Amino acid sequence: MGIMRRWLILLAPFGLLLLAIGFSGGLVWAHRPTPTPTSTIAPTFTPSQTPTATLTPSTTPTATFTPTPAFTSTITRTPTVTYTPSITPTPTVTPELRGRVSVQANCRYGPGSAYLYEWGLFPGNRVTVLGRNQESTWVYVDPWTYMDYCWVKTEFLELAYDVSSVAQIRTLLPYTEFYWAPRNVSASRLGNEVMVTWDLISMSLDDDRGYLIEGWLCVDGQLRFTPLQFWAPPAILIDEPGCIEPSSARIYTAEKHGYSEWVAIDWPSHRILTP
Repeated sequence: MGIMRRWLILLAPFGLLLLAIGFSGGLVWAHRPTPTPTSTIAPTFTPSQTPTATLTPSTTPTATFTPTPAFTSTITRTPTVTYTPSITPTPTVTPELRGRVSVQANCRYGPGSAYLYEWGLFPGNRVTVLGRNQESTWVYVDPWTYMDYCWVKTEFLELAYDVSSVAQIRTLLPYTEFYWAPRNVSASRLGNEVMVTWDLISMSLDDDRGYLIEGWLCVDGQLRFTPLQFWAPPAILIDEPGCIEPSSARIYTAEKHGYSEWVAIDWPSHRILTP
């Protein structure tokens, strides 16, 4: 114990010296100036960076151009398609154009008995009416038993409607190259009678169907289409005065296959007799 006390007594001054040096060093370190100015420099850089961040909102105005979807208003033009249903009512008329044959009849190439025979119709045959002549006495039909069209007398059909509601039409005649058209055609008038003459065309007995004259003749003050068939000249036609439009006529050579080119007849006008 004595020895320990001696060592403590000897070491005590050294301990006090170490404490004094440590305390004084702490004071010296406490009084050392801190580099606060350098720390303040760092904040100076931060303001320079913040403006760059503010530049990013400048890109957002470009997004404001997205209101371009305003062009969607053009879709409102589609209702124009609604006008198409106006076409649909037309097919409802077709069922009214049908008829049935009541009496055996000849279907011909033109609206009159003067034209060549084309097809035979029998009672019960169905037809579709396509047109009519001026007086509605003949109708142009599409027979359900035939691959072509032809003319038949209206009185031979059973129709559930007024045939005058159908359009008035004219049709073409079948053409033949086997025979010439009539030649040296002339006409003269005696009152209301017009006499037409021409030279005969030589035809075989099997082909010969005479001659066809299509006339637009004045009857009761109205110009009427009048087809007539003749086997040989002369042909006498009745043409009255009193029509606004002038009368006229043309002539064909007819054979079983069809008709030649037509020749216009130089039609004589009515003479006004003065006292």
